Amino acid sequence: MQDMLECGYVKDTGFVWLKSKKKTEHKFEKIGKSVQYATEVTAYVEPNKIKKLTGVKAKELLMWLALNEICVDEPSTGKIHFKTPTGLSRTFPVAAFELNEPKKEVKEVSNVVAAAVEVKEV
Repeated sequence: MQDMLECGYVKDTGFVWLKSKKKTEHKFEKIGKSVQYATEVTAYVEPNKIKKLTGVKAKELLMWLALNEICVDEPSTGKIHFKTPTGLSRTFPVAAFELNEPKKEVKEVSNVVAAAVEVKEV
């Protein structure tokens, strides 16, 4: 989601919410699927599962279908499952949703003397 206004997480219940300025659409290139995020997205999260999801729709054929559950197999099979309130479901490889972050270049520093520095609050 872009232009986030607010987000939160209630640890006791697993409730999560995200609010943004406008509805956004994203295409997952690896699987060729588009998803719409409403201005407010809510869900209950637990290990390997997102339940009672609202505000997210996926395009299937020519229709936008609401998603209400996402889960990953445990033990891992490398698959992620998406479910709709009508009982339809689709399974994709988890790798299709992983972020491709550029690797940071690490430079080796030589002849550096480690020094302890004391920081005092003023």
